Amino acid sequence: MAKVAYYPGCALEGSGGPYDKSTRVLVKALGLEMENLRDYNCCGAMEVKNIHPMLQTYLSARNLAIASEQMGLDAVMAPCNGCYHNLKKAEYETATSAKAMQTVQDLARKADDPVYNGDVRTLHLLEWLMEELGPEGIKQKITKSLNGIKVANYYGCMYTRPRQIFPEKDQGPGSESSYKPHFMDDLLGAAGAVNVDFPLKTACCGGAHTLSDSDTSTQLVLNILQAAEDSGAEVIATECPTCHSGLEMHQVRAEVEFGIKTGVKVLYFTQLLGLAMGLSPRKLGIQDNVSDSIGFLKEKGVI
Repeated sequence: MAKVAYYPGCALEGSGGPYDKSTRVLVKALGLEMENLRDYNCCGAMEVKNIHPMLQTYLSARNLAIASEQMGLDAVMAPCNGCYHNLKKAEYETATSAKAMQTVQDLARKADDPVYNGDVRTLHLLEWLMEELGPEGIKQKITKSLNGIKVANYYGCMYTRPRQIFPEKDQGPGSESSYKPHFMDDLLGAAGAVNVDFPLKTACCGGAHTLSDSDTSTQLVLNILQAAEDSGAEVIATECPTCHSGLEMHQVRAEVEFGIKTGVKVLYFTQLLGLAMGLSPRKLGIQDNVSDSIGFLKEKGVI
């Protein structure tokens, strides 16, 4: 099993702390190997491209170059959809545009940074787990089934869009689908969850508008929460810290501001997999979630 450079980005060091914690303990329990990306910087998030798109490309490419030139690794694993998207975008742009590659390399030399040469690929945590273990490998690690918990798997909008920057998707059997992603479904199904038919698995949660237009973000989240409940889900599983925080915060806001209550729990897929492997809720950071699921998980016999 290949070692990867672990890129937590900004969110997993802040509001996405439970995702970082559960990722680290899960990866260790699965016997996989990752090394923290050294001296990493923000991927450029959503703001930097408003200054200049190539600056965002450079910031992401710098992270890829550190993995290759300083750590000798050929893969960077990013659990955050925003980071994953931006790193993949830099990977795509430098691979398809000689001008973009030249600009990135010129900026690196001026900054005395490692120079990116296009020899690193970006993986989402879901992709890495599917490549290294897959559903059958996960089954072998399960010690405590999820006992048929009904799960709506929510991937968010940046995991699959824009489709051209993800050339490895939609390549037939075994590959991820950009139209109807299923890797999270596959892994949690192997752990004993029941995946419901959830129509909004790639809908936008409004994360980019949370501060500028909270009401719109709340409505977008309500659409997702209510669709999950209408589908029979007891839990929404997430694989992005921004989406996860948005679902939790706007679930509370919808009740406080608009009197609309939804009961579906919000958990990271890493927390659910970890529970199925017998890891403690505290080690997985479940107590740090805004969504209080401890009582529900006890009722289901998972903890």
